[in-house]
Amino acid sequence: ALCCLRHYIFVFGLADSTMIGQFFILSPRGDTIINKDFRGDAIPGQQDLFFRKVKFWDKGDSPPVFQIDDISYIFIRRNQLLIVCTTKYNVSPSATIELLNRMAKVFKDYCGVLTEESIRKNFILIYELLDEMLDYGYPQITSTEMLKNCVHNEAVVVAKPSMTSVMGTIGSGTKSANAANVPITMMNTRGGANKNEIYVDIVERLTILFSNTGYVVNSSIDGSIMMKSFLSGNPELRLALNEDLVI
Repeated sequence: ALCCLRHYIFVFGLADSTMIGQFFILSPRGDTIINKDFRGDAIPGQQDLFFRKVKFWDKGDSPPVFQIDDISYIFIRRNQLLIVCTTKYNVSPSATIELLNRMAKVFKDYCGVLTEESIRKNFILIYELLDEMLDYGYPQITSTEMLKNCVHNEAVVVAKPSMTSVMGTIGSGTKSANAANVPITMMNTRGGANKNEIYVDIVERLTILFSNTGYVVNSSIDGSIMMKSFLSGNPELRLALNEDLVI
């Protein structure tokens, strides 16, 4: 109940500071994959105008928020895809970027992977999710768990994982990392019964700067713990490191 309350507080906060006019997803080549006009005030050719502006930005990479002819463009990048929204109103950029991040997470949860191919094959599902997540440009539901009761289309698996990669070794409690890429709708119905499962993936990035003589000038490790939950309800979970771990 506490998790649901926090979600509603977040959504109400977004509704006060976010109003989207148009939402679209562009491929790395600038092709329009998804396009949704929520308020009926979209200008034809906005996608091409945005892509040219981002691709040929004056100095370096374009910022995530900019204006063209009194229209604000706010976008994020995911796997070389451009996830964009436009608005004519004075909205909170940080709240809108957070909304785009949550929408990208929902798309990934339902499609399994967030790529151009997966979006093209699941465009009907994406449009259904957009209709449930946004109403006339206002955020409504951005929780994967809460959207289960509203979405009825099944995902088309792009690269169907093999039974070995999904199920892992028989009798083993640890599964392959590829199992986290299975769409959430497929995961809930696999085997004809609901599965209470949670996946934890530890991602580490090592950055090293070498001198021209081959010596290490600077090095750093950036790590993150990514979780994907298929648990029913809102149970309390505790995550701990091994007591024998020595750093």
